Amino acid sequence: MAAHASNSIIKFADDTTVVGLISNKDEMAYREEVRALRVWYQENNLTLNVNKTKEMIVDFRKQQREHPPIHIDGTVVERVVSFKFLGVHITDKLNWSTHTDSIVKKAQQRLFNLRRLKKCGLSPKALTNFYRCTIESILSGCITAWYGNCSDHNRKALQRVVRSAQRISGGKLPALQDTYTTRCHRKAIKIIKDNNHPSHCLFTPLSSRRRGQYRCIKARTERLKNSFYLKAIRLLNSHH
Repeated sequence: MAAHASNSIIKFADDTTVVGLISNKDEMAYREEVRALRVWYQENNLTLNVNKTKEMIVDFRKQQREHPPIHIDGTVVERVVSFKFLGVHITDKLNWSTHTDSIVKKAQQRLFNLRRLKKCGLSPKALTNFYRCTIESILSGCITAWYGNCSDHNRKALQRVVRSAQRISGGKLPALQDTYTTRCHRKAIKIIKDNNHPSHCLFTPLSSRRRGQYRCIKARTERLKNSFYLKAIRLLNSHH
């Protein structure tokens, strides 16, 4: 649990991520959170590997300023422009070229195995199942988080992999855009049904006369307009 409302602590297995919102040039809450986390590690006899600890700053202001580095046990935490979080490459500009390049390369390697299986005489159904398990799972991992803000170039590169797999398998495969749309809708429904979900409050129903309709979130940037939440609300509203 974060000590400050402006911070979030995300824990998964042995990875811990601290996310801090810095407003009015006040970094105190963020830095105190890092210090408190370090103390918690010590009190619980855990070792924090400073060499593997990274800091990334996301700042879209026109006039960016210098941010003093974070120190842990006298060691400066390395500042990076991208890092891998739960299988997704996130950059300080929140563009997805690094991530899509990575998964396209990995998926293309799996296409080699798909070709080998076809030469062994497997049926189109078996080849399609292999695609869904080993290739589609790579292309669509956490797709609701990043696909909406992919560039056209990135989307075409991803879809080329799908088309190649379709030619090899001989079966009909869903376009990645369709997969993204389906998963956005499915995830939105789950969030709406879960009152304890952190994002539940973002799905605000309109008046009872417009049952099934949700209030759109105001967005000033294309980045937010193309995000999961606005996409999901548009999908929900279009189904009624």
